[in-house]
This record gives sequence, structure tokens and C-alpha cells, in this order.
Amino acid sequence: MALSTEEVRHIAALCRIGLTSEEVERLGGQLSDILAHVSALQEVDTEGVPPTSHSVELRSVMREDETGAGLDAEEALANAPRRIQDYFKVNVTLEG
Repeated sequence: MALSTEEVRHIAALCRIGLTSEEVERLGGQLSDILAHVSALQEVDTEGVPPTSHSVELRSVMREDETGAGLDAEEALANAPRRIQDYFKVNVTLEG
């Protein structure tokens, strides 16, 4: 599928790039070659091939979350400068 000069200029305008006449001719040929390759791929019989989003198997490299023992209220508040019963006492930061 050969692209016309007008089509190449339109694509360049969509990409917001300026092309000289020589660049239009050169890129027109390159874009036409790319479209020919894509066209050839469309002719490949993919019947019975399951759809995939990746060519290799994906696996998570992150570790699983592990829960552990937490602090009880007394341990958590041991160094609190101000507290009310089992809570931290803080200054008001927003007023309603």
C-alpha cells in the first residue's frame, strides 16, 4: 500500500512535525513499507491460537504481604508527649 504525498503530509501534520519535500518522499516510502509488513501479518492464519497479551509468562516479583504482631496500646503510646487514655493527643490542624 503506497501512501500519497498528501497522506504523508497529513500524517506529519497530525504528529505536528514539519517535513521537507525530500523527507516526505523518504518517509512516504518507509511508511508504505511498514504498512506492507502489517498487511502481510493480517494474512497469517491465527485460527486456534489463543489470544495473549504477552509473549512470555508474567510473574510478580513482589513478595507476598506478611502480617506480624503489632504493638499494643501501651507500647505504641510509650513515648507519646501527650495522650488521652489510649489515644495520641494532637493539636487541631483544621478548624470547621
